[in-house]
Amino acid sequence: MAKRSTLAFLKTESGAGALLGLAALAAVALANSPLAAAYFGFVDAPLPIRVGAFDQTRSILSWTRDGLMAVFFLIVGMEIKFEVLRGEFSSARRVALPIFAALGGMIGPAAVYLAINAGPGGAPGGWPVPTPTDVAFSLAALAMFGPRLPESLRLFLMTLAVADDLGAILLIGALFHTPLHPVSLSGAALTLAGLAALSRWKAAPRLLYAAGFVLVWAFTLQSGINTSVAGLACALTVPIGARRADPDGMLKTFTDGLHPYVAYLVLPLFAFVSAGFSLTALSVHDLLSPMVLGIAGGLLAGKAAGVFGFSLMAVLVKAGRRPLGATWLEMFGVALLCGAGFTMSFFIGALAFPAADALDQGRLRAAVIAGSLISILAGALVLRLAQARRDAAG
Repeated sequence: MAKRSTLAFLKTESGAGALLGLAALAAVALANSPLAAAYFGFVDAPLPIRVGAFDQTRSILSWTRDGLMAVFFLIVGMEIKFEVLRGEFSSARRVALPIFAALGGMIGPAAVYLAINAGPGGAPGGWPVPTPTDVAFSLAALAMFGPRLPESLRLFLMTLAVADDLGAILLIGALFHTPLHPVSLSGAALTLAGLAALSRWKAAPRLLYAAGFVLVWAFTLQSGINTSVAGLACALTVPIGARRADPDGMLKTFTDGLHPYVAYLVLPLFAFVSAGFSLTALSVHDLLSPMVLGIAGGLLAGKAAGVFGFSLMAVLVKAGRRPLGATWLEMFGVALLCGAGFTMSFFIGALAFPAADALDQGRLRAAVIAGSLISILAGALVLRLAQARRDAAG
């Protein structure tokens, strides 16, 4: 069951990577075309949602980030729970190396960003932006540029990226929140408690879980806590064991049902509304600002150094084992691919710079796209070299 679930996750994420890239490319193209006003008008268009006492008006971008992306974090949370109980994370020996690599993959980019932004004109508050890895982009790049490399590398990258997502959610919850509202927080906590109790009912209908998820999200949206935390918290209440009406288990049913919609609809939509920026509005001085260099440098140099360096250290001190059949050159190529931040970096960037004007948003988006693309190209070159060496060796 664990292997089938993991391979299905790999297949879906790898397939969605190309669509994410097209969505981001379309956003940049539209933002620099005669349709730019229509694109930015759509992204910023107010959309009211009123259901009973719930009454909020936000932009399309905000609803996508704080609404639809909560479903993405629900999927991530359920995948983490599955991997801990039944999958890759259930074996301490298998999970040690990806955990070390994920830790290095967060420390390295943060260190590079802070070093560049420590002086005058810097924006040190943006250090979390280059820390995440976009699992769909990185897996798609590995599938494209290293199709004959060992399967163990794909499992290593997936496990690393899932652990990285968990770290990103914890960072978001700890660093990015507005003034807290005790009544809404209490409502979210009570609903979560109800979901936890519901998990003991073997015949519980899925509709009750779905209603509970929506209620927790609605309370969290008004509580001051980021809705990504709501997604993770709800995921932890979903039972993994078989049910009377669900022999595969509620968690697997929800994951299998929601994952394709998140991978092929939610994430591409978020990339589309988040990636657009005007090239003509950015000068060379803007592109060489500490924030831009810190994000791009963190994604490219910080990620590669952190992931590869911590992996090497873990193997040398025998805290982890190198993926079966993989070479260190291939590991370095995978470490470079981890610099594909894209959607997760856009998400955290919007939280780190909530009051950014159009110019700063453009710099942020340009930095994320440039750092991610250069990381993928560098990783592709290294993986091609590694594949050529493997083929030459027979």
